[in-house]
Amino acid sequence: MRVVLAGAFGHLGSDILRELIARGYDVVAAGRTVRDVEGVDAGSYRAVQVDVCDPASLKGLCDGASCVVSTVGLVGASPTVTNYDIDYQGNMNLLREARAAGVRRFVYSSVVKADTAPAVPMADAKARFETALKASGLSYLIVRPSGYAYDMAKVFMPMVEKGKVTLLKRGVRANIIDTGDLARFMVEHLQDDGSATYEIGGPETYTYEQIAKMFFEAAGKKPSISYAPAILFDVLARKAKHDGNGKEAIIRFSKWTLTEDMVGDVSYGTTSFADYIKGCYGGSGTAGGEA
Repeated sequence: MRVVLAGAFGHLGSDILRELIARGYDVVAAGRTVRDVEGVDAGSYRAVQVDVCDPASLKGLCDGASCVVSTVGLVGASPTVTNYDIDYQGNMNLLREARAAGVRRFVYSSVVKADTAPAVPMADAKARFETALKASGLSYLIVRPSGYAYDMAKVFMPMVEKGKVTLLKRGVRANIIDTGDLARFMVEHLQDDGSATYEIGGPETYTYEQIAKMFFEAAGKKPSISYAPAILFDVLARKAKHDGNGKEAIIRFSKWTLTEDMVGDVSYGTTSFADYIKGCYGGSGTAGGEA
């Protein structure tokens, strides 16, 4: 069975690629930047460089495929493109190409509670694509992860290094999932009958205070946690919009995720987030230098 994997060379995409190859799928790995993926023989899949914003670059990509898997999304700040350009329109271009090629199933990685945050572009753009996918007539699988372990490490480790973690609201919870576990879930459900949407997280749920304390402990530092008014992020977002530096969407997403519970109702995986945190500092966890 041929699978087109778009966004194959990002963090989640690489884990999905490993899982697909391990299970014997015929994989076309597509991405804006093509690179070698650790643990995968480059000869075991076909790599294709594409730009989802350019429909012409997608021509023929899905020919002969039964399924398309997309992890395509804008994750950094960009002064030239938006989440609506990538997460929505880029995936729409991919969906149109998939339909034209007779693909029967489309698998999409979104974000938990995406349809509840119309003022958050990084969520709303995904929610709009979800709506289009559901109306496309294709069988679909939408996974909405609660947040990724490596992303959480990128947020907390710099603050811990400086000696203080700043949060926005007390008691906010998340069940962070490892991308390897999420990749396994997605591939396990790749050929399910019918369509489904899963809000999914890892096996452990913590408050951000607990997460901060675990990072401090793993770093061998005394915990120091403070709280800032959430409205500060609105001020920063407006300034970023005025400056045109592309950071507005990230600021609004950060505020949202730090003030809303991000808990997937499906708990999945074997990777302990607590152990992952230890591994970020060379402890007994499995993260190592991944963060």
